[in-house]
Amino acid sequence: MPSDAAPRPKKRLGYSWHRCRRSLKNRRDEAAFARERGNQEALKRLEDAGLADLFYFDGSGFSTVPSVPYAWQPVGTVRELPAFPSKRLNILGFLSRDNRAFFHAAEGKVGSGQVADAIDRFAAWRGNGRPCVVVLDNAPWHTSREIQGRLDGWAAQGILLHYLPAYSPELNLIEMLWRKIKYDWLPLSCCESFASLKKAVLAVLDGIGSEYQITFA
Repeated sequence: MPSDAAPRPKKRLGYSWHRCRRSLKNRRDEAAFARERGNQEALKRLEDAGLADLFYFDGSGFSTVPSVPYAWQPVGTVRELPAFPSKRLNILGFLSRDNRAFFHAAEGKVGSGQVADAIDRFAAWRGNGRPCVVVLDNAPWHTSREIQGRLDGWAAQGILLHYLPAYSPELNLIEMLWRKIKYDWLPLSCCESFASLKKAVLAVLDGIGSEYQITFA
């Protein structure tokens, strides 16, 4: 009998039955990860002292092929979610530890141009003279020649990009937001059409910081 089919003995051995998680830990440099954790704590202290703002940046895609969440269902039934291919709604987002947020939507493929446009719009939205550190990963569209060529201009506006080491998504706090949206906050009915999906996603994003909040440890 497969080991997963015998949960009771495993419970007695201290096991629990829950969803597995994808992980990139085996591919990262643990020394670089540890150093970056120290860097993150230093950045948080700067923000707490009022010397800089700290935002976390990343993008996430949404389509009518749903993320499959847990849901309350009558015993003996399985709720089926509609699933059909659609174009992709990409959201480029900036999130602070106190749930201030700025989002830029783009339909279709996202590249360096859309990322640069999002940072420009974020700089205009922020609108204060205090330095702002934006934490982001090393995706190719974040590190391209186009982005590197814009760094001095953004620095003149107080926007400094701080890159995480490879394979360290745990250090980018906005990843928690994407998970909450996809698995907890979007209504199951939103996947009936692309129009419904887009309306639901934008409604959730509009409520970040008020109706919807992340509590960071």
